[in-house]
Amino acid sequence: MDTAATAPPGTGAERATAVTTGRTRLVARAGLLRHPRADPYWLALALFAAFTALSVCRYRRMATMSWDLGIFEQAIRAYAHFQAPIADLKGPGANILGDHFSPITALLGPAYRLFPGPVTLLVAQAALFAVSAVPVTRVAARLLGRGRGLAIGIAYGVSWGLQRAVDFDFHEICFAVPLIAFSLEAVIRKRWYPAMLWAAPLVFVKEDMGATVAAIGAVVWIRARRDPERGPRAVPLAVVLMGFGVIVSALALGVVIPGFNGGGSYDYWDKVGSGGEQTGTIPFGTALRTLLWILLPTTGLLALRSPLLLAAVPTLGWRFLSHDDHYWGTDWHYNAVLMPVVLLALVDALDRTRATRRPWLASYARQLPAAVCGAALALSSSMPLYSLTQGATYDKPPHAGAVERLLDRIPDGATVEANVGPISRLTSRCRVLWVGATEDIQPDYIALQEPPERTERQVVDYAGQLHPDTRYTPVGSTSGYFVLKRG
Repeated sequence: MDTAATAPPGTGAERATAVTTGRTRLVARAGLLRHPRADPYWLALALFAAFTALSVCRYRRMATMSWDLGIFEQAIRAYAHFQAPIADLKGPGANILGDHFSPITALLGPAYRLFPGPVTLLVAQAALFAVSAVPVTRVAARLLGRGRGLAIGIAYGVSWGLQRAVDFDFHEICFAVPLIAFSLEAVIRKRWYPAMLWAAPLVFVKEDMGATVAAIGAVVWIRARRDPERGPRAVPLAVVLMGFGVIVSALALGVVIPGFNGGGSYDYWDKVGSGGEQTGTIPFGTALRTLLWILLPTTGLLALRSPLLLAAVPTLGWRFLSHDDHYWGTDWHYNAVLMPVVLLALVDALDRTRATRRPWLASYARQLPAAVCGAALALSSSMPLYSLTQGATYDKPPHAGAVERLLDRIPDGATVEANVGPISRLTSRCRVLWVGATEDIQPDYIALQEPPERTERQVVDYAGQLHPDTRYTPVGSTSGYFVLKRG
């Protein structure tokens, strides 16, 4: 037998060297993973897993909260096939750019083309929110040390504003959150050009974000003037950024949205001022409560010492000027864009406070990172992420499978009139219209989620009221869901 053919190559010394080298590499990799610079990325990965689990489990339980997931899926589905972003849920043939100026959502088109369905949107949103924790944690650790930086990163990641947004299906503001976070991190680090480059794309997230771009430009202008080395060249560009934000918002509100809107106007003007259906003004107690929620558990009010807080003014301004009480409180997704602002303002304030000559303030600042982290974790016991500790969250209810089988009886490509419950199960394969807003279209099917006491006969009668000249017959019903077919 030829032992040379079966023996490992090389001498014993060479093999020992190879083994030692391999072990050294493993140790080096393990050390890299434990390195403080890896903390932001491990935290982001954990948040991504938690946010994804929360969103996807809610979807599996058929606990969709609004029609927004369906609306955005219709628009992104169109982008994925290189078509105009028509969202029929806003009205037959309605172009989503005539409702809100959010062309940035087209970036999800390729992912949706590969993985069509609403879950793609939920996972993408989870990723964007999670990534935003990287700049917050990174700059906090850089300025305050590893422990305090990680505490602030955790406080940000589980902040109530982000949790509420994750719990609210999908919204375009998920793009704004990381852009704001990276921009303000660059401001803190006096990296003026990256700060402005990160801020500029916010104008493509939503029409009101131009004001936030202008506010960030103002923050850069204030801070860059105090930087004798790199500031002089950044100051004029900061003024340009302010003008850019204002001009793009003005064009979106006055030209682009009315141009795509069938009515030639911006439909949300009546939510500001004294017009529209709701004409109340925000009670002082409600405004104070919301402001305290934004500033107290997240920053201990210390963020008030940082000019970065100016970036929150436009969002708070339009919300509090509105007479629509949905904008005033702490629910939904409206506070998510404020979370990176206030937490990074806290980081900035803590860094600036280290030079204070007031002992009480220095002591307060030293304890604050641990305090806000503890507050965020404590509040989470009554927030959406707490549901991840409950086994029922991961179980798909029996009725969900029955409802899905019922909705599967609607063929692909059919025109369906639906309300919130069935929408997200149909928008990936059907043309879905909002109930009562089909105009002159007689849908092929009607799919509704109704209260438990509603009978099939009542649903058929309701269909007759919606379409007096068309007859609809029951296809089936289960767990409060009804499907009717034309003819």
